[in-house]
Amino acid sequence: MEDDNTGGSDPCMAHLLIGGSPVDPIRKRDVARFRTAERARLLQARQQLSVQERAAMTANLIATLETLITPQPDMKIAVYWPIRGELDLRAWITKAHAAGALVLLPVVTRKDAPLSFRTWQPGCAMERGLWNIPVPMSGVEAVPDIVISPLLGVDETCYRLGNGGGYYDRTLAQLDPPPKVIGVGFSHCRMPTIFPMPWDIPMDTAVLSDGSVLAHTATIG
Repeated sequence: MEDDNTGGSDPCMAHLLIGGSPVDPIRKRDVARFRTAERARLLQARQQLSVQERAAMTANLIATLETLITPQPDMKIAVYWPIRGELDLRAWITKAHAAGALVLLPVVTRKDAPLSFRTWQPGCAMERGLWNIPVPMSGVEAVPDIVISPLLGVDETCYRLGNGGGYYDRTLAQLDPPPKVIGVGFSHCRMPTIFPMPWDIPMDTAVLSDGSVLAHTATIG
């Protein structure tokens, strides 16, 4: 989750038993190599977008996102602070805050630990977090009802390819009750499969900049 071109740290897999079942170490290695190559390819494609292309695609995605989410008072929505060319939803989260929703930003409290979520509002004091990503300097921690996560890649069954740190998967695995998870990304991030592993957690929905909406069990658009 650093603001550089190296991606996140490797996911922490302390053992090769998931749910009591062994994970083939050769498959684990091959999937890790595939994902590393895909991250580099997708990040390069994202960075080649012009300012004008990025703005138009962001506006198109927000228009679709607004058909799926109507921010309301007391709704807790976790978003993200954009880095490395991610879709910039700051205008949308400002509107969500104005509508009364509680906007949360993810905070890395320590490496390889689940994220916490801290309240954000326009103009609040920010500081650099563990991976040099801006986070609210103060604010109340809360459990989100909805998590909007940035996509580097997404497959046809709504499994997410992120920066490689494993933070979202670790976090979603321990949130109770589980939130609705919506991924957002540029249209080029769509891929046939990320070769899901047992620890990967699918999103409920993914919204892409061409207006496509992917669901965990079906594809729309």
